[in-house]
Amino acid sequence: MSGIPADVDANAAPPMTIPLRHFVVALAFLVAGVAVGVVGGRAGHLAQVHLLLAGWVCLTIMGALTQFVPVWCGVELHSRRLAAAQLALAAVGFAGLAACFLTASRTLLPVAGSFALVGVWILCYNIGRTLLAAESDVTAIHFGWALVFFALVTAAGVGLALDHAVGILPLLGVGRQGLLLAHGTLAVFGAVLTTVAGALAQLAPMFTQADTGKVDVAAQRAETALYPIGVLALAGGRLIGSTLLAQLGAVLVAVGIGVVAALLARQLVSARVEWSPMLTRYSIAAVSLVLWAGLTVAAWWQDPLSYSGLLGHPSTVLLVGGVGFVVLGTLYHVVPFIVWVHRYSDRLGFEDVPIVDDLYDHRIAALDGVALTLAYGLLVSEQWLEMPDTVALIAGALALLGTLLFASNLVTVLVEHSPQSLPTLLIGREQTAAEES
Repeated sequence: MSGIPADVDANAAPPMTIPLRHFVVALAFLVAGVAVGVVGGRAGHLAQVHLLLAGWVCLTIMGALTQFVPVWCGVELHSRRLAAAQLALAAVGFAGLAACFLTASRTLLPVAGSFALVGVWILCYNIGRTLLAAESDVTAIHFGWALVFFALVTAAGVGLALDHAVGILPLLGVGRQGLLLAHGTLAVFGAVLTTVAGALAQLAPMFTQADTGKVDVAAQRAETALYPIGVLALAGGRLIGSTLLAQLGAVLVAVGIGVVAALLARQLVSARVEWSPMLTRYSIAAVSLVLWAGLTVAAWWQDPLSYSGLLGHPSTVLLVGGVGFVVLGTLYHVVPFIVWVHRYSDRLGFEDVPIVDDLYDHRIAALDGVALTLAYGLLVSEQWLEMPDTVALIAGALALLGTLLFASNLVTVLVEHSPQSLPTLLIGREQTAAEES
């Protein structure tokens, strides 16, 4: 993990300000989301969900897609200007949604939702046009489906926002409960986990250097074909209240996630590189997703339409252990990687330069890993068992400490190693029209 993999084209990447700006803003959403959870408790649940899933996870995904689709596929990004515009619109929309939920300002929800929709749809158009110029592979197929789910989930979100404000759903003949379940399904299992599966198909073999056998390839191809169908069936069944359709989708989704997790676990066990914060967090995610898939498939078969079972059982294992630790681990490589390419790659062979993993502080990475893992364990224990209220407070404090350490470690990479200052990364001018792709 000390350099740039040979099978990616770093020259195809957009200017570093575009993805890094997404990641820095996403880190702010992460800290805000954990803080809201600690201070607001259950009263701030909807705000926290949108701060973490939409603000942190989705903005991170938007930045990662913008950076690595051109790099992995070896094609130019369709438009750098659109990539720069999507962040501002989506971030305002996600922050506005959280603020509306915190203040109970229902009438402003459609406004915030519209900003989010436009920002996300710009991403879908820009990355979609970029993917059209690339060769189709497992990762590209996953990303293409993820764009479809991003478009659908934001449309469903605006529908829910309009219903909150003016009660529009009865006029459309759509049930609120069904649309809410479909919205959550498309968000987590569609937009987020489809992207995660596609990214892991590249990242896990790349950074473990593990061999990929014929069984792995066959399992991955089956998951690629069937998982998106499962998401659509589960979301559609929940939308129209069809138990049979939802059951079919539930099995495909749970099995698909289980396959992704099992392949990741096998590659981690067979890793031929030094262990790193990225792989450590991936190992937690792999175990969590295998556990979640095994427990959820039976529960969903019994009742795939209940709100309490929206994200499976237990949901904390999926969201924190699965999604959360995958994103944490990925950022521990992606941010230093982008900075290294722009700051040190041209100097390689002419002078001593640090490796990618030298750019962040490993002691802080170890501390944030311990804090977040302990918080995760306490949250799962609280969800499974009857625990005193102090356990939730301790878990929240550990989660906040861990996220602050994590965010500070990555921001320090930017401050100490980036060729541009942090203010320039956040508000600096993008490329000129002549440089626009």
